[in-house]
Amino acid sequence: MASQLGLKSRIASTTSLGKIFNAQEMIASSHIAKARTVALNAKPYSDAIFDAVQALAAHTDIDHPIVKSTEKNPRVAVLALTSDRGMAGAYTSSIIRETESLLARLDKAGKEPLLYVYGRRGVSYYHYRNRKIAATWEGNTDQPGAETAREIADRLLEDYMKTAAQGGVSELYIIFTEFVNMVVQKVRVLRMLPVELVRNTDQKADGDAAAQPADTNAKSENGSADSAAATVAGDVTSVAKTDQMSPLYTFEPNVHKVLDAILPKYVQSRIHECLLTAAASETASRQNAMHTATDNANNLIDSLTRQLNASRQASITQELTEIISSADALNKEEE
Repeated sequence: MASQLGLKSRIASTTSLGKIFNAQEMIASSHIAKARTVALNAKPYSDAIFDAVQALAAHTDIDHPIVKSTEKNPRVAVLALTSDRGMAGAYTSSIIRETESLLARLDKAGKEPLLYVYGRRGVSYYHYRNRKIAATWEGNTDQPGAETAREIADRLLEDYMKTAAQGGVSELYIIFTEFVNMVVQKVRVLRMLPVELVRNTDQKADGDAAAQPADTNAKSENGSADSAAATVAGDVTSVAKTDQMSPLYTFEPNVHKVLDAILPKYVQSRIHECLLTAAASETASRQNAMHTATDNANNLIDSLTRQLNASRQASITQELTEIISSADALNKEEE
């Protein structure tokens, strides 16, 4: 049995850790409501940008990098959204595990993935393993701002618009954690670019059909059904291209210039949306992890306290036994 001094030391250290865990849980609890609100407030803007891209792509015959790569380029950008800090349970490890799986699938599909990492934990993980990283961003993963999203979007869009000879990429994947509720957060793989056009031939569909999620297994307009999107599991940003009578749109000065103007806003808004929902997921994961850690610390303190009491009782019993034995020995000597 451990000594009483050792047990007291472990109880004291565990109590201190329990206080830290409880404080972290309370901090996360105070941030989660704001994180959810910010993520929800950003969604209408992101949806509006996507609706604009959808209108452009669904009602015009365009040849633009946003929907079609103009040349064969095996390079693929993979952006992993991790956290800056720990104490968030399996949040970062889940992202890294899914990233490694995606990189392996892309390699198997004959692609050349370029890794982009957001979050200090992910950057440290790959630097420690000497993995080549195209670009990194750190800071405020639990409270990402629009400026951070703009920096990431500018770099990714710059690489996406480059040619293969210039070292550009032909596709863009984002791996992030989607906030579902306080208990459930799902790791998602989203192929954001190029946007896949899916022809919608359902004549019963009304004008809102284009806004519904399209069948990502359908053959795309650009004939890339055998592309990484078919090989790599994940959500594909798709636009339903309808054959029905569609509203008349006039793009000034022309559709290509409008796309050139809206593409940066589309990429930035989607990345910002991913950053915000990832931040809400990180905060929820940290709260859940700290709640579990606090409970475990309390259980360990109870267990150590019982061991200390048992040790103290055994010590007292032994002392009493020694006293009684000594008294009996003295009585026998007197007799």
